[in-house]
Amino acid sequence: MSLSVSLCLCGEFFSRMQFTVTHTTRYRYPRPVLLGPHTFRLRPRSDGTQRVLDFRLRVQPRPLGWSEELDLDGNAVARAWFDGLTDSLTVASTFTIETLRINPFDFLLAPGTTTVPPAADPAHDTALLAYRTRAAADESVTAFAEALRREAQGQTIPFLTLLCRRIAERSRPAIRLEGEPQSPAFTLRERTGACRDLAVLFIEACRAVGLGARFASGYYTGQPAADRRYLHAWAEVFLPGAGWRGFDPLLGLAVADCHVAVAAAAEPHAAAPIDGSLRGSDERATLEVEVAIDERGTQVQPESA
Repeated sequence: MSLSVSLCLCGEFFSRMQFTVTHTTRYRYPRPVLLGPHTFRLRPRSDGTQRVLDFRLRVQPRPLGWSEELDLDGNAVARAWFDGLTDSLTVASTFTIETLRINPFDFLLAPGTTTVPPAADPAHDTALLAYRTRAAADESVTAFAEALRREAQGQTIPFLTLLCRRIAERSRPAIRLEGEPQSPAFTLRERTGACRDLAVLFIEACRAVGLGARFASGYYTGQPAADRRYLHAWAEVFLPGAGWRGFDPLLGLAVADCHVAVAAAAEPHAAAPIDGSLRGSDERATLEVEVAIDERGTQVQPESA
């Protein structure tokens, strides 16, 4: 007996969501500067959860040189270098993508991973070291994670869903376009933070119970009536038998077809959309960010089993 990944048992149609996203970032400098090398992480992933149909990236001023690569986490990275002075930098990405994962729990966990902490696994433990390492373990975060682990009776998926929901319930959302994430202990204590702050708290709590977790950046396509869109951040947890799975502690839900993942890494700075240097001004640049998302559903008939 074969099992079709599309789960087509009755020949019914299901909906796939398709989105066109335009993300424009402008830096304006108080006086002309010389741009150093820049790294752009703006091309979405194309994998079993989403499929990129079209992607364009425009950079002004035009770079002198350009190189594209995959980093250690499999993110699509473009590196650019420049010559000459400029008083601004504009980076605009436009892409169309189809999201494929309707059910965020379409998996069976591997033996030994249904409880936390997971059993030792030589096939994964070394590779997951960076995603389990706590840079500055805090007792309050450890106690928070342990209390939720006990409440979930040590079960992996109940722990993750409870952690995600509990952070969302107890936290007041904030918007901060710039700056590093708050420390997990600060976010836990103050009960407020931007999406990246809540993601870092979720990641730290996962690491406290032995799970490998990483920071993910991209876009949340829900709330179509929102006056303004922003880049979004959430967490991904590695689950043997399921791979990397997303959890959004700002919304309190597991990630499915309303999230578009662009980059992920063990530390937030390594998933930043734009990273670079400049010379010629000690004054702060003016930052403008615009994100537009157009949505349409497509009816798809899965292939038969």
